Amino acid sequence: MLKKHIPFFVIVCLLVCKVYPLAAQSKTITLGGKNGWSNLSVMDAVKFGTGRFGYESILLSNDEHRVTSETDLLISFEDGIIKDAAGNYSVEVNNLDISSKTIMGNSAGLSNGKEAGLRLRGSKKSIFGGAGLTGSFVIEFWLCPSIAESGEQFFNWRSSRSVASVPLYQDIRASFFNNQVEWVFNNIFGAGNKVEPEVIITSTDSIIPQKWAHHQIAYDDETGLIEYRIDGKIQSVRYVTSTKRESGEVFNARLGVPADIEICTKYSGLIDEIYISRTSKISTIHDFYNRKGGRFETQPLMSSGFNSNLTGLQAVYSTPKETDVAFYVRGGDNFYEWTDEYPEWVPVVPGTQIRGVSGKYFQLAGELYPDGKGGETPSVSEVVLTYTETTPPLPPATIKAYAGNGIVDLSWTSSVDFSVGGYIIYYGEHPGEYLGSVAVEGVSPVDVGNTLSYRLSGLKNGNIYYFAVAAYSSLDKRIVGVLSKEVYARPLRKVK
Repeated sequence: MLKKHIPFFVIVCLLVCKVYPLAAQSKTITLGGKNGWSNLSVMDAVKFGTGRFGYESILLSNDEHRVTSETDLLISFEDGIIKDAAGNYSVEVNNLDISSKTIMGNSAGLSNGKEAGLRLRGSKKSIFGGAGLTGSFVIEFWLCPSIAESGEQFFNWRSSRSVASVPLYQDIRASFFNNQVEWVFNNIFGAGNKVEPEVIITSTDSIIPQKWAHHQIAYDDETGLIEYRIDGKIQSVRYVTSTKRESGEVFNARLGVPADIEICTKYSGLIDEIYISRTSKISTIHDFYNRKGGRFETQPLMSSGFNSNLTGLQAVYSTPKETDVAFYVRGGDNFYEWTDEYPEWVPVVPGTQIRGVSGKYFQLAGELYPDGKGGETPSVSEVVLTYTETTPPLPPATIKAYAGNGIVDLSWTSSVDFSVGGYIIYYGEHPGEYLGSVAVEGVSPVDVGNTLSYRLSGLKNGNIYYFAVAAYSSLDKRIVGVLSKEVYARPLRKVK
């Protein structure tokens, strides 16, 4: 007797095992890697670069300057464009080329030692385009000289002004001298009729050719302090006051006749991120990466259907010492209703199970954090999201149609799936086109609930109608399966 029951028991187990997995199948969405990152919607302080396995990866972008209310001039050379992003200066002469050998962003300026590299003309609202007091200012840029030969100039402004009816030549220039940087200010600073004829600021560190360095010179209009730094290190400090110390009457910077700024005059090498601001604030250390980090977000990613559940996240990423990456996900059925805060972003750890995130659409966000010195960046090369989809139930295997006077009675066999919540009838007057609208019970498709027979009335006698039935899931009515085979019937008024 036992031998007779074993085959039947095995068949039942196989059928049950085959049916239940249909309710939730595991699928994946791959971002990055071989697929690339074409589906990003937000890239804040991040960029594309090369990461693990040579894949296109997301990294922190360089901490480049951005235009603010204090910005007087900003030329970043990005995308091969040489113009003032602040809109205060126009390019009158340009003999610079564009180079990909950059320190910030993707482009830098290349000067070949010509007499005139770049000449800028300021508007009346700019520091060097107007006459009078300048207020506090910072001039900064990145330099990578080819030789650093004495006499090469990379900043020059020449003009004149009158003091007590006496014309004075004015000059602000920065150049190489004896393998160092020398800033000279002629007749720029003064108080009343008193003028400081010459202020010279010289670097203590020697300039190394073929090496990028960040130069900053700042003037504080309230204290008279001039401070020069290279790569955040103080090179020289000078008080432009009546006592040449912190105390005494402050000598303010005053410019005469508006004149052009000349950049890279007879200079041979690279230059990047030319920035002038109306402030005396100067950072002690220039970070390659913003210490606040950066963030990326994907577009809403469509799963295979409603009621899908996000279950896991795997990532290929790199985190050098002190750097970090944080991942966030969220989900929902209608992403048109989403805001920055809704649905709530859920933090996830790669390799752990995700709970409580479901819907037809998912979204991924990542936050990248540099090390404490702002010199190292993490990278994200690939992210794989795993989710389970609710498979739509199978359609009825058999469907029958019986016509009557303005009616059609439909009946069908039950779907073999256990997850059926009900059935939908599709009808129309052409094969495969279920656009019917005449039935009293409603336009196609008609939700008939969890029943195995149904009557459609109000149909026109003599017309032929085509029908199909689909089952929907008990978990969500929007999860509708494929259609059954098609049947047809022609309502007629029959002889009594």
